[in-house]
Amino acid sequence: MRKMIKWLYPLRALRAGCDAGMTTAEYAVGTLAACGFAAVLYKIVTSGVVNAKLSGLIGRALDVAF
Repeated sequence: MRKMIKWLYPLRALRAGCDAGMTTAEYAVGTLAACGFAAVLYKIVTSGVVNAKLSGLIGRALDVAF
């Protein structure tokens, strides 16, 4: 039994090291995806219709009487 346990330790360490974290390429792809999503969101929020709706919502929120 001890021989089997000693034999398993290197395998567990090897398997755990395979997916320990993201590589540089994965960080780059994740960063590009986040930037693309931010650009799309910026275009949507700065469009005329959304801008008017947000301005109206903020105006109504500031005009509330306490």
